[in-house]
Amino acid sequence: MNQTIHKASPISLTMSELTTLLSSSGFIFEIFISLLVLHLIYQRLRRRVKVYLLDFTCYRAPDSNRLPMSTLLETIYLANQIDQESIDFQARILERSWLSNQTSIPPSLTEIPLKKSLTSVQTETMTTIFTSVDDLLKKNKLSPRSIDILITNCSLHAPTPSLSAMVINKFHMRSNIKSFNLSGMGCAAGILSVSLANDLLKVHRGSLALIVSTEALNTHWYIGKDRSMLLTNCLFRMGAAAVLMSSNDQDRGNAKYELLHVVRTNKAKDDRAYQCIYQDTDSELKQGVSITKDVISVAGDVLKMNLSTLGPLVLPYLELLQYVICKIYKPSSTYTPNFKKAFEHFCIHTGGRAVIQAMEMNLNLKKEDIEPSKMTLHRFGNTSSSSVWYALSYLEAKRRVKRGDKVLQIAFGSGFKCNSAVWRCIREVEPDTDNKWLDFIESYPVDVPDSISIRPC
Repeated sequence: MNQTIHKASPISLTMSELTTLLSSSGFIFEIFISLLVLHLIYQRLRRRVKVYLLDFTCYRAPDSNRLPMSTLLETIYLANQIDQESIDFQARILERSWLSNQTSIPPSLTEIPLKKSLTSVQTETMTTIFTSVDDLLKKNKLSPRSIDILITNCSLHAPTPSLSAMVINKFHMRSNIKSFNLSGMGCAAGILSVSLANDLLKVHRGSLALIVSTEALNTHWYIGKDRSMLLTNCLFRMGAAAVLMSSNDQDRGNAKYELLHVVRTNKAKDDRAYQCIYQDTDSELKQGVSITKDVISVAGDVLKMNLSTLGPLVLPYLELLQYVICKIYKPSSTYTPNFKKAFEHFCIHTGGRAVIQAMEMNLNLKKEDIEPSKMTLHRFGNTSSSSVWYALSYLEAKRRVKRGDKVLQIAFGSGFKCNSAVWRCIREVEPDTDNKWLDFIESYPVDVPDSISIRPC
C-alpha cells in the first residue's frame, strides 16, 4: 500500500503579513499586562483587611468631683432620708469594695437635694464625652471632618437626638459620616463597639473610626432602700474613653496595636442570666438597676463560653492538645488552659472586687496580672464600658507593653454578655503627657486592703 508523505514547506511571510503579526503581538502583550494588573489588584483587594488602634484617651474628672466614701454616706443619708439599716449596708459594701477616696461623681449628685434631671444628665454626658473626644483629636492633630465612622455607647442614657448626633453637632463632623449610638448594652458595650467598628472598617477600607464609651450616673442613681439596687451607688463612678481605629494600611506606622480577634458571647435567652442585672422599679416605684446574687455565677458561665471560642484562636497548639486530652480522659476535671501562654497582659472590666477575683481564680492569674484592673477599680471605680481602657492606660503608663505583646481585654455586661478583644502591640509604646495615670503612676501599685473602716466608732 503506497503512502504519500507530504513534507512541510518552509515558512515564508510577506512583509504585510509580518507587520500584521507584530501588531497583533503588541495587542496581545497589552492584554497580558492588563490582566496582570487586574490580577494584582484583585489579590490586594482579597487580602485580609487589618484594623489598627491608633490611640485612645480616658476622662479624668477634676478634683472638685472627688467623692470620699464618708461624704457619699452622708450625702445618701441627707438626700434620701433612708433608714440606718440601708446606710449600714452601703457602708459595708464600700468598706470591702477596693475603691479609694479619689473616685468621682457628677456635681449634681453631691447636692442636697439630689438633682436627677434631663439637664443634669446631659451636662454630665457632654462633659465626659466632649472632653475625651477633644483630647484625642488634639493629641493626634486630627480634624473632626476626617472621621468616617462614629460609634457612641452609653447604657442608661439614650436621648433624642442621640449621643452620636450630639458629638457630630459639637465637632461639626461631615454630613456623610456613618454614625451609630448603642444603648442598653451594659458594661460590655465598649468591646462591643470595637467589634462593630472592626466590621465596618473591613467593609469600608481605609476609613477612620471614632468610638466613645461612657456611662451616665445621674440617670440611674438610686434613691430607695432596695439592697440589690443600692449596689450601683457603691460601685459606679464617673468616666469615659475615646478610641481611634483605622483600616488604612498607611496608618500602621502610627498605630499602637493591631486587632487580632473579637469574641462576643450573649446568654440573654436564659432567664436567670437575663435578669441578674435589670433596670426596674422597687416596691415604692423608685427606679434603679438591680444586681442580683446570681451575677457572679452567671458571669462565670458566660466567661467559660467566651473562652471556649477564644481559646482555639489564641492558645499554642501544645496547650490546646493538653486541654483536649484532659477532656477526653478526665471529662469531670476542671482543667483550665493556661491563657498566660497566649497573653502578656490582661485588662479585666472593673465591675467590682468580686468580678476581678473571679477572673483571677478562673484563669489562674497572678497578682501582677490583675494589677491594672485592681488599681483602676481603686483609683477610678467602675466606669462601666470604658474601664478596660483605663486598665490599658495603666499598663502604658507603667511602660509594660512591649512590641509583640498581646493584650486581652474582657468585659461583662447586662443581658448577660461577655465580650473579649485581643490586641497585638506593633511598636514600642511610651506614655504620652495626656495619660491620666502619669502624674501619680510612681505611687502605684498601692496596697489595697480587703477591708477598711469608714464609719465612726
